Amino acid sequence: MGRIVVVAYRPKPGRADDLVRLTARHVAVLRQEGLATDRQPISMQAADGTVVEVFEWASADAIESAHSNEAVQALWRRYAEVCDYVPIADLPEAARLFSEFTPLPVL
Repeated sequence: MGRIVVVAYRPKPGRADDLVRLTARHVAVLRQEGLATDRQPISMQAADGTVVEVFEWASADAIESAHSNEAVQALWRRYAEVCDYVPIADLPEAARLFSEFTPLPVL
């Protein structure tokens, strides 16, 4: 059974555009490796520039196997260059009953 996740990426200084481009192709890489479903991911941006992504892993096993998958590891190294992962709860928007974000374009 799929696992839907919400993740927040805070761009490092000067790397916001790189982060947006990387996130636009993130799930495609996971799909190529058989790790994500065909469910359309949603990418958005918080007021402070943090990128929030919602997507579906194929299963809990897929999440686990990503940690030893070379293509995913390479992708995660690129993420480490352009952002820091932050808990969604760190975003002021997350404290609102209806959290609003700016949609990111599909590249």
